[in-house]
Amino acid sequence: VQLVESGGGWVQPGGSLRLSCAASGFTFDEYAMSWVRQAPGKGLEWVSAINWNGRDPYYAESVKGRFAISRDNAKNMLYLQMDSLKSEDTAVYYCALGGTSQALDDITRGQGTQVTVSS
Repeated sequence: VQLVESGGGWVQPGGSLRLSCAASGFTFDEYAMSWVRQAPGKGLEWVSAINWNGRDPYYAESVKGRFAISRDNAKNMLYLQMDSLKSEDTAVYYCALGGTSQALDDITRGQGTQVTVSS
């Protein structure tokens, strides 16, 4: 399994970023996929998840209405559109195999991409 995130960076509050995750080494369209994040000094937390067919997305309360998860099964790609970013969204964002029924300590994830929101 290989998960490679990209698209992070620095953005001012209120700005937008789009994260991408390139997946390989498994049958992508058979699995739910997720985004998790780890803020400085804090543990991992679920951000968003999506079923294999793109339906029934899950969002953490803190990102509802601002983030949108999507996937392209033909390209083995997972995305996270992040709008109206806040300083508290600053974290390393990871693409993860599977959905939120897993224990965070057990997830398979990529190397992460840093998102920094500050003025």
